[in-house]
Amino acid sequence: MVGASLAGLSTARALRAQGYDGELVVVGEETRRPYDRPPLSKEFLTGVEAAELALESSDEDLEITWRLGTRAVGLSAGPVVTLADGERLACDGVVIATGATARRDVPGSDLPGVHVVRTLDDALALRASLRRGGPVVVVGGGFIGSEVASTARALGRDVTLLVAEDVPLRNALGPHADVIAGLHRERGVAIVSEARVAEVVQVAAGLEVRLADGTRHPASTVVLGIGARPNVGWLTDSGLTLDDGVQCDNRGSTSMPGVVALGDCASWYDPTLGRHHRVEHWTGAREQAPVAAATLLTGGTAPSRALRPPYVWSELHGRRIQIAGHRELADSMAVEAGSVEECSFLVVYRRDGEPVAALAVNQPQQFMSVRRRLVQVPARPSLEGAPS
Repeated sequence: MVGASLAGLSTARALRAQGYDGELVVVGEETRRPYDRPPLSKEFLTGVEAAELALESSDEDLEITWRLGTRAVGLSAGPVVTLADGERLACDGVVIATGATARRDVPGSDLPGVHVVRTLDDALALRASLRRGGPVVVVGGGFIGSEVASTARALGRDVTLLVAEDVPLRNALGPHADVIAGLHRERGVAIVSEARVAEVVQVAAGLEVRLADGTRHPASTVVLGIGARPNVGWLTDSGLTLDDGVQCDNRGSTSMPGVVALGDCASWYDPTLGRHHRVEHWTGAREQAPVAAATLLTGGTAPSRALRPPYVWSELHGRRIQIAGHRELADSMAVEAGSVEECSFLVVYRRDGEPVAALAVNQPQQFMSVRRRLVQVPARPSLEGAPS
């Protein structure tokens, strides 16, 4: 298993639960055992300790051989995993769960005081920087950028949020992103819309984020939340099909026998959408794990099992945001509980009258009720059974 992550640990659990009693070896580039990543951009920055992020329970023993601080550099048929020191691990099966790496596609991203949030070490460095005070500039209006902006503001920092769209979270929330933008502004976060970052530079007073239009934003701390790339560079010469991650069928099978992939690094075929895509959410890795384990143990002959519609949640300025399903498949949308004006509402997206997606802000009970009833739109016939 390459990747000591939620995806890797979840697959190890699934393998044991499904009866595998052979040797399990987990190779991880980080030196830490698996830990929870979602809190890194939220409560961890305000004081939650690293020990509280552990994903393993104290009484859990999966009989794993841990190879931490070890980097995989190649994969060949057999399958065989090659490590950075030249060691070759021949095995019966490989689980690829190498996750993704935060993008740093901004000149000056390597300067002291410029941060990303992907690993625990990243978050530790950012937490220390935030505690030193001074203005914070966050680049990127997705979930990571919005969460860091919310958290930094709660810590009393002056925060500027630079977004490439008109408002943060437009892609995720559609027209209701305006509500969250209003919440940011109400709490004192300055939003700069349609910002094109040219570079980050070091100046006498600290850092400066310079935009393409010549605008300059001073900062003590700069956070880049501009997306992530799947960690698949080590697989370039493997012969696996790579296209925005390791391409898999809807069971996690790759183009190499005995190899499955899941989590942020894997692009699974989704019969609902009729295409491959990556699901970069915590629940995605958890739900893919038992499917990938069954695929590995049966050589890909396990019955296909539809995954639940994707789900993601976030906390911003004390409000819980929850999203499930595929909003793009809907032909209608309606607020079915609460009030948009009061920033507490449930939106249900329907197709032919059936719910296919839901969005909620501070409506957890109503949201979960709808989430349980989301339907999977049948695949288009021409794409049924599309190859990996």
